[in-house]
Amino acid sequence: MKHLRKVLVFLLVGIFTLSFTACGSSAKTFEGQAKGKNGTIKVKVTIKDKKITKIDVVENHESEFTKETFKKVIDNIIAANSTDIDAISGATITSSAIIAAVADAVKNSGIELTAKNVDKSSAKVENTSTDVVIVGAGGAGLTAAISAKEKGANVILIEKTAVLGGNTNFATGGLNAAGTKYQEAKGIKDSPQLYIDDTMKGGKNKNNPDLVKVLAEKSADTVNWLTERGADLSDVGIMGGLSVERTHRPKGGAPVGNHIVEVLSKKAKDLKIDIRTETKATELIVEGNKVVGVKAQKGSSKYDIKAKAVVLTTGGFGANLDMVAQYDPKLKGFPTTNAAGATGDAFKMVEPLNVALVDMDQIQIHPSVVPGKSKLITEAVRGNGAILVNKQGKRFVNELGTRDAVSAAILSQEDKTGYVVFDENVRKSLSAIEGYIKEGVVTEANSVKELADKMKFNSAEFEKTINTYNASVQAKKDAEFGRADMKFELNKPKYYAIPVQPAIHHTMGGLKINTNTQVINKFGQVVEGLFAAGEVTGGVHGANRLGGNAVADITVFGRIAGDNAAQLAKK
Repeated sequence: MKHLRKVLVFLLVGIFTLSFTACGSSAKTFEGQAKGKNGTIKVKVTIKDKKITKIDVVENHESEFTKETFKKVIDNIIAANSTDIDAISGATITSSAIIAAVADAVKNSGIELTAKNVDKSSAKVENTSTDVVIVGAGGAGLTAAISAKEKGANVILIEKTAVLGGNTNFATGGLNAAGTKYQEAKGIKDSPQLYIDDTMKGGKNKNNPDLVKVLAEKSADTVNWLTERGADLSDVGIMGGLSVERTHRPKGGAPVGNHIVEVLSKKAKDLKIDIRTETKATELIVEGNKVVGVKAQKGSSKYDIKAKAVVLTTGGFGANLDMVAQYDPKLKGFPTTNAAGATGDAFKMVEPLNVALVDMDQIQIHPSVVPGKSKLITEAVRGNGAILVNKQGKRFVNELGTRDAVSAAILSQEDKTGYVVFDENVRKSLSAIEGYIKEGVVTEANSVKELADKMKFNSAEFEKTINTYNASVQAKKDAEFGRADMKFELNKPKYYAIPVQPAIHHTMGGLKINTNTQVINKFGQVVEGLFAAGEVTGGVHGANRLGGNAVADITVFGRIAGDNAAQLAKK
């Protein structure tokens, strides 16, 4: 009996000890926050046995494409069990904010983490070869890679940042195309020739007419190509400088760029294209007069990629503010809307080849960017009915003029600031606006007077402006500024306003190409083995790019570059 009693006591003590140990090592969750690019990021961090086991982002106002960034930085934190890690290239602000928010949660926990030793050295990468190597995985690069792969070529696509998409991630307005099934369904009469006329006029006839002809004539087929691969371009609107509704975007007027990047990224992965992120091209490999590959670097590992054709899709130089100021000193000090990777790397790479450059001083500033945030407010908001007013609450420009004209008008106003004003009808017509509201850049009010008070407009002038504009909509004539497309009277509460200033947006100049996207040298000769597409090239947009033409450019010419590179590789 005594022996049985001892056994029971031993078991009870053991059970108690196990229970106590389990309670002591139970997972606990702590909250933290930090400021991201577009607002506060909040996280919940689960810690067990001094180890981070789970991180949830519970609130954020970042762009859609940053979801992949969230996953990468969270995986890195958990792997290291520490916030002493590097930010993600290509999304530095967002990833740094997640790291800071997690660090805040850990601090709030009072727990000292046991950091793991993570080997940060780069694995050595061997020299390799392929049919086509594409440099830059933005919209043009992804399009070119898919086109080349579908033509039977083996493709390596390299991207210097950790994020696919580049500037295309930030494209919100749409893709211009003439003669599409979506226009036909809406009864919109358009043609490639009208598209050409608008683009040449918008570019002040500085454009290369041969490239513009290709852009317009291939645009409808490119919409079909994208939709066949999963894109939704069913909504059609209008942007500044267009004669008709031509700008294609997802249903409800959702942002086009991150949608296309998502569709193309999935397709590229389905095709098993060899995509190498955080891999920078440092130099072109040249044999004789022919480009036969690129020198690449990932971390400390350097290697060669030999190829039968090379496609440059590295984007423009809008994030390289020194280079911008070099070509247009007037823009020194301007903010930029560009992705961090848009630094003009290709221009140095092609120097030994005497490549011809065109229109390098033609740099576009976008008129509607939120001051201090580099947050672009798509032209489609104005296209769908918004107006622009100044600090006095007065209109001062045709809101659907070309970007250079609207930017110049804003810069002539007090504080070099304009205000995009719209009502509930406009809000409901364009889902992109919901993102701006979520990010906290929109002021809203229940009446015109209340909005004037909140924005510190001259109330009487602002009410007069709204009444005059509404009368113009009814009369179908804008006697003040000649605006042709006026969709709605601004008369349905709520009323909204967003402050905007011009910022560096697009570099129209770049490498000279022909209609086959072959790069041309200073002597008018084709650089054998080298193709280029997208913002790295010049000639398509002339002195001013029309809204909606960038996404058309990268996809139309990206397809051509991929097709022709694959054809060359087969020879």
